[in-house]
Amino acid sequence: MSTLTATTDPQAAPTAPTRPRYRVTGRRVLRSEWAKLWSLRSTWITLALGLLFLLVFGLIISWQFAAGNLDSDFDRSTAVDLSLFGVPFAQLALGVLGVLVTAGEYSTGMIRSTLAAVPRRLPVLWSKAALYGLVALSVGTVGAFVAFLVGGRLISGTSASQSLSDAGVARSLLGAGLYLGLVGVIGTGLGALLRSVAGGISVLVGTLILVPGLTSLLPSSWQQNVSPYLPSTAGESMFALTHDSSTLSPGAGLAVFLGWTVLVLAGAAYRLKRNDV
Repeated sequence: MSTLTATTDPQAAPTAPTRPRYRVTGRRVLRSEWAKLWSLRSTWITLALGLLFLLVFGLIISWQFAAGNLDSDFDRSTAVDLSLFGVPFAQLALGVLGVLVTAGEYSTGMIRSTLAAVPRRLPVLWSKAALYGLVALSVGTVGAFVAFLVGGRLISGTSASQSLSDAGVARSLLGAGLYLGLVGVIGTGLGALLRSVAGGISVLVGTLILVPGLTSLLPSSWQQNVSPYLPSTAGESMFALTHDSSTLSPGAGLAVFLGWTVLVLAGAAYRLKRNDV
């Protein structure tokens, strides 16, 4: 009696399909963050609100000026001043969305999946800040120019009338767009630094709105040395048409505001690199 042993060909054994391995590149991280940004309904709503604030407030104040319904404080206003009247309101909408772009992932827990896919972490922060900064810059610049062009028709023939070819007008409108873009970047950095939607929004609003008002409690000599270097005051210098001895020049205002932006991003990068999720 003989025993038969069956042999199997090793080449015939089924092999499990191998999954393709993808390298984590800067381009792929950017594409991922771009898709996540536009997949959120809050992105569309908040960007629309920021643009609406910029246009509506600028057009309303221009219409009121043309109708002569404003007090004497607006007698020396220019078309640029009136068209950019909505910048303080638009900055809140765009800054809040910047906070949501980063802190929103921490509140939902999605940040774990994001950082698992990008273990080096910092490319995620740079991609979020760069993409949203460009989006906020585009919205702010378009809104500023549209508000100026439409508002200019309302105040045509008045003492505030200006055209794009006038000295400093185009620079002021571009400066307003750049300021709003950097506000968006600061919001993104605050969201990553504080990892809290409520905390990020509170610090953003307090820094841009409350702190400048509190400087009035300081001695006058301190106000002159501190106030021009606050984020909101330096940012206003970027798009102000006229300047005096108490304000920074557009270039100096941009340098100071960029310094604040870099400081926030540096803090966010340090915490993202050093601390666990």
